[in-house]
Amino acid sequence: MPRYKPQERNGLFLPVILSEQIAPGSFAFALDYLVDHELDLSELDARFRNGEVGASAYDPRVMLKIVLFAYSQGMLSSRAIERACLHNVQFIALSGNSQPSHTHIAKFVSHLGEQVKPLCAQVLVTCDAQGLIGGELFAIDGVKLPSNASKERSGTHAELRQRAVRLERAAERIVTCPRNISTGQN
Repeated sequence: MPRYKPQERNGLFLPVILSEQIAPGSFAFALDYLVDHELDLSELDARFRNGEVGASAYDPRVMLKIVLFAYSQGMLSSRAIERACLHNVQFIALSGNSQPSHTHIAKFVSHLGEQVKPLCAQVLVTCDAQGLIGGELFAIDGVKLPSNASKERSGTHAELRQRAVRLERAAERIVTCPRNISTGQN
């Protein structure tokens, strides 16, 4: 009778460095960098007045990262995003293991829609310019954006402006129509 090496299916404690779980050159890495270093989030910070009293809040940078990353993965449900923040190592790394609940995620999306639109558009335009959006197709909420090589990456200023407008419209559709995200339905 053949002998096989034993398999361990119970949980293991593995040392994980969260900052190393997001691969350089990936959309998640670019999103993490853009939100932390390039985007002006002062309007989002101004909404919180809990410096001296009140409960601590989830950092809007964290919430923006996980929501935009979830949307890029086709994940629109706040409950699905919550599960990903508990079990998916990229979401855990992007959120700094803060584990926001589905109600906090839904509230963030529904209450900050107008402020998030330009930020989402800026992320999409920057990632598209860097070639980080898809190999053949990148879909967010049913919006398909071509991301093939040479033709998309070159063109006149008018064509580039038109592409930026198209990405801003996609960001508008993402934020204004997140398909029942507050109820957790897909």
